Amino acid sequence: MYSEITKEARQAILELVEAAHVETGDIFVVGCSTSEVTGEHIGKGSSIDIAQALWEGIAPILDDKGIYLAAQCCEHLNRAVILEKEAAQKFGYEPVNVVPQPKAGGSFATTAYERMECPVAVESVAAHAGIDIGGTLIGMQLKSVAVPVRLSMDMIGKARILCARTRPKFIGGVRAHYDEHQL
Repeated sequence: MYSEITKEARQAILELVEAAHVETGDIFVVGCSTSEVTGEHIGKGSSIDIAQALWEGIAPILDDKGIYLAAQCCEHLNRAVILEKEAAQKFGYEPVNVVPQPKAGGSFATTAYERMECPVAVESVAAHAGIDIGGTLIGMQLKSVAVPVRLSMDMIGKARILCARTRPKFIGGVRAHYDEHQL
């Protein structure tokens, strides 16, 4: 079961990074309910084993591409985000003092905190793209214009996934012209 979860996560991340044109140095947010992946209701069956299987499918791809992983915590930590200290410094995010746990932060955020080189928690980020695994509501962690991205798959395990990329705001009026590559 765990190898299938890793495989599905890897496929989703590869497709989304390509479709969303995520670049080196960008932030990619992951909101994840391991409970939903196993078929339980969100918050009712947190699993470190599932989180680790997801991590193995997600983190190596982002790391290889130089993309910062931001792991969104659950509502009990006000959806704080775990990311590398380097990313927090680069984007000017002020660290807060909290260490996620499976029942207070979530298993995926806990795994991220344990596996990152120098993790910090911040209150929020403005990510370039992201994946919501199991209805964790990542919209608050995305830049202001989020655009849905459909993948060839819509589930990881038993959890629905919703993906998004962001784009710059359109400004101007009837005379304005836009860069087609940024749409």
